[in-house]
Amino acid sequence: MNIILSNSSGIPIFEQIEKAIKEAIFSNELKEEEMLPSVRNLANELKISFLTVKRAYDELEQAGFIKTVQGKGSFVAPKNLELIKEEKLKEIQDHIEKIYKISKIADISEDEVKELFKMIFEEEI
Repeated sequence: MNIILSNSSGIPIFEQIEKAIKEAIFSNELKEEEMLPSVRNLANELKISFLTVKRAYDELEQAGFIKTVQGKGSFVAPKNLELIKEEKLKEIQDHIEKIYKISKIADISEDEVKELFKMIFEEEI
């Protein structure tokens, strides 16, 4: 798993770690029951505080993406398809809200936006 962090993104480091791990889980780069790097190892690898990695792991565990077994480490939790769908719906909603704001600023009608969506879905990009 390769995590690339950006100090200039405006997104907190722990959230960048969370997002990278979620994407690795969604893409099956990380498989169910696969062991994650220890908090300290990942912190050393990323050259950040282990508290930052711990916060990311805690958030991921709370959201149901990983599970921690005391004395053994953190593992990818069995996939909860409903959780994955909900996560992706939220991501789509965020993008649609951005599209809405851009369309209002540029005076692009709802019909024009719908037509773009229709074209994209027909092409299956």
